[in-house]
Amino acid sequence: MVANRRPVRAAVVGVGAFALIATASPAIADSTDLSELPAYSAQLDRPQPTDDAFVAADRECSDQPRDLPINEFTDHRELGIELDRIERISEGRVDVQQVGMSNRGREIWSARVGTGPKAVLITSEIHGNEKTGTDAILDLLDWLATSDSAKAQRWLDELTIVAIPKMNPDGAELDRRGNDMTWEEVTARFPQLRGSEPAWNYYTGPRQGDDYSKRPGFDVNRDYHPDLNYVPRAEDFPGDSDSTGWYITPESRTVRDVYRGLQAEFGEVDTYVDLHHQGACYVMPDDPDEFVTLSISGKFVDDPATMPGYEQYAADYDLDYSKRLNVAVYNALQGAANNRPLFGNVTLYPQDTNLPGTGLGSFALNGSGTVLFEVRGQTQTLGQQYRAVLTRAVYIGLDGMLSAVASGRVNQLDPAAYDAIPPRGPSIGSDAEVPTVASHD
Repeated sequence: MVANRRPVRAAVVGVGAFALIATASPAIADSTDLSELPAYSAQLDRPQPTDDAFVAADRECSDQPRDLPINEFTDHRELGIELDRIERISEGRVDVQQVGMSNRGREIWSARVGTGPKAVLITSEIHGNEKTGTDAILDLLDWLATSDSAKAQRWLDELTIVAIPKMNPDGAELDRRGNDMTWEEVTARFPQLRGSEPAWNYYTGPRQGDDYSKRPGFDVNRDYHPDLNYVPRAEDFPGDSDSTGWYITPESRTVRDVYRGLQAEFGEVDTYVDLHHQGACYVMPDDPDEFVTLSISGKFVDDPATMPGYEQYAADYDLDYSKRLNVAVYNALQGAANNRPLFGNVTLYPQDTNLPGTGLGSFALNGSGTVLFEVRGQTQTLGQQYRAVLTRAVYIGLDGMLSAVASGRVNQLDPAAYDAIPPRGPSIGSDAEVPTVASHD
């Protein structure tokens, strides 16, 4: 039995939340290897003997980078094999396409499923050391490829889901945040930038345990611009975290082009989801003895009506819809927490962010509802430890959100409930290189 079970937060259905007392459930007693189960497996919703260790806030928790095993995550070669398998068994449901190439020539694939009028774009591994989203997407596609359930059919009829499971394959193969690209390669591709100062998000030294001095790279998640037709200009460099990006990396241009194509086809991209990881040592604000399992957010830019130079995006910006989408994610995880309480340790990511140079910020300004997942621990802090349960947490959140969009229930959710989601508590971890808030999104 899992000891010291605590009350679980209820799903947020209004402005406030109320507590439900979870009934004790036995831990899995058989010899099932949870790491081998797909994220859609309900067996992953049963409490495990390791759950107490997962949530217990160890005062010795550290975000100090370490070299940890990651072989259980899906690498680039395995991703190609798995996408090919899913497409084949789907018998026409899932369409896999190469939509771009990384800077080092690796394929960037998308998988499209469904024929519905609402376009949903999901991306993962923009930071190559943030990997659970990729596996959650694969399991979601696997389920949709063959399920004959009424739920799957509703999704297929109401949604067109386009997923890019590993959008920064070079960074992923190096198991690091940034891509693999030099400033000289940028200026060769964009001669108008020769002589300008390199972009502020260009890594050339140590960062999060990786040394970029021999293989520099960029934080691709600062290379977006809400003007989807923007062409890089020398006067816009080096820029800063509060400004727009430039589409100088092939990875961001690939996602931009997929997004632009969906806009042309559907008129708008209803929802954009980006799957990330954060630090390993954040605690719950109301229970500092328990770690956060994941944080979510729908707010990445200030109201464009109040931002000089961004007023043209005000008519399309819909923060309330983003809030409703996030409430759907939160509700799904709180429901799962009735059986496995660690799924209830969900918080809001810091709301004081104004990052128009991120994919989420740029696409929110273009009118999409947006959802950020920030899963606990990156590969340099947790490695593949707890991979199965963290991937399942992402899957549950995606499942709840997609079901709400497909059924239309998302429109009945109260956006004010978003503000009742508890804020993320402090990090209790020690780290020689203390990360800033922006370093994890």
